[in-house]
Amino acid sequence: MLFPFRAVARLGLLALSLGLPLLAAAATVVVDTGHTPQHPGAHGPDGQAEYGFNLRLSDAVSRRLREAGIAVTRVSADGREIELQQRTQVNPQADLFVSIHHDSIQQAWIDAGRRGEFKGYALFVSEKNPRASDSLRCAEHLGQQMRDIGETPSLYHATPIAGEDRPLLNPALGIHRFDDLVVLKTATMPAVLIEAGVIANPAEESRLAQPDTVERLAGAMARGIALCLAPPPHPPDTPTRTPP
Repeated sequence: MLFPFRAVARLGLLALSLGLPLLAAAATVVVDTGHTPQHPGAHGPDGQAEYGFNLRLSDAVSRRLREAGIAVTRVSADGREIELQQRTQVNPQADLFVSIHHDSIQQAWIDAGRRGEFKGYALFVSEKNPRASDSLRCAEHLGQQMRDIGETPSLYHATPIAGEDRPLLNPALGIHRFDDLVVLKTATMPAVLIEAGVIANPAEESRLAQPDTVERLAGAMARGIALCLAPPPHPPDTPTRTPP
């Protein structure tokens, strides 16, 4: 069995699809807000820091999960410093760890005036995670939900250059392997990191700051997480045949 309390998880997914709250917690998800105010990550061309984007989106995802009856443990949402290795230890009994980020691009591409060429989301899993296959399955659900709302995978992290070269596991869904990403390889539960969009692109920076975009992305991510927590459908029973 992949996750405990699967029957309740199925109800949580139903509540999410109907927009109805479910009081009984189905499972626990760690929602990690990438970076901190002191180390805010990437900056967009307008100077907006990544941490602010990450916090808005993680707030919205956490709210939607709680409305569906899924318990949420927040990490790095309070503005305090926390080391990468500590993030996955905040609730080691959780069923899933999801780290929310927004992307930049290589400085050489910025210097070459290529900001506008890069957009889209990217998903990462680590084969060093002890639940690597479950992590990949969860990434597939997240990627499919992002595609379903019209988002496209960026894919440039697979470029074979220094600082990139992250092998693609599923190009259609934007899933990459990043074995040594700390929050993925140190998690004891299935873990996925998502770059929700490329804030280095001026148009994307503006779009990703819009409240309606945040809500659309949060809805897709919450649905993907709920599907990950739900049990896979059982194949129909094969009828027994009476020998002649």
